[in-house]
Amino acid sequence: MKNYIFIMMMAAGPLLLSFHNRAVPESREPFAAMMPDTFPVPGNVPGLLFYIQRDPNTNTICYELNTDKKGNIRSTEPVNVFWIRYPEGGMRKDLNYFQRKFAYGINSKPVGDGTFELRSVAYSKLPLYLRKDRSNQYHVYAAIDKKECILSRVFIRIDGGSFWSPNVLYIELRGKDITTGKTIVQRIKPS
Repeated sequence: MKNYIFIMMMAAGPLLLSFHNRAVPESREPFAAMMPDTFPVPGNVPGLLFYIQRDPNTNTICYELNTDKKGNIRSTEPVNVFWIRYPEGGMRKDLNYFQRKFAYGINSKPVGDGTFELRSVAYSKLPLYLRKDRSNQYHVYAAIDKKECILSRVFIRIDGGSFWSPNVLYIELRGKDITTGKTIVQRIKPS
């Protein structure tokens, strides 16, 4: 049940966008092009921590390290979240109020030693941790398939449904195991 709430809110993001801003409807791309590995990978995003992609299109929600002009992390808001709107030429766009507060936003709190606990506004039970690695670079860490990993991507497969009840087939978490360096993928299916 706890995963279902997360799944519902993450899936509702694109619907919240079209509900909030009817002048900019979401575009639907051909389903054949919707396999997760065919989605574009955000390239030129300095400080990219991880990103979320989902049906019905390739629009991507990016989570980047939020730093000041001197390169220091902004402790009150260490993560900046925004869209890359690939169907609209790769335009960068801020999240609207509903997306920040109910679907894709991040709450953070410092836990000491330059580490921040991050919680999705859609599902606060899954802890993520923003901290430096041995090379002094920040990453977001998550438990993926019971292994500590550097989170790189979340993919949400949606197949129809409605605003309040999207048909979520699965959520896929992808990251790199910090011990072995291997890519770890875990699919969470709603029950």
